[in-house]
Amino acid sequence: MNIDKLSWFKSSYSSGEGGQCLEVAVTPSIIHLRDSKSPEAPHVTVAPATWVAFLGVLK
Repeated sequence: MNIDKLSWFKSSYSSGEGGQCLEVAVTPSIIHLRDSKSPEAPHVTVAPATWVAFLGVLK
């Protein structure tokens, strides 16, 4: 998959001051994660179930 065609978003809690942010792009079969400061760097992918489990731990 071409990561340039993904719709990346940041948390609504991220400030506009350019801090350290995680960006997420969701597809039906893969969740893509990247550092917003280095969008050209390699990114991490996880299964949707893994992402849901991770978010559940944060709550």
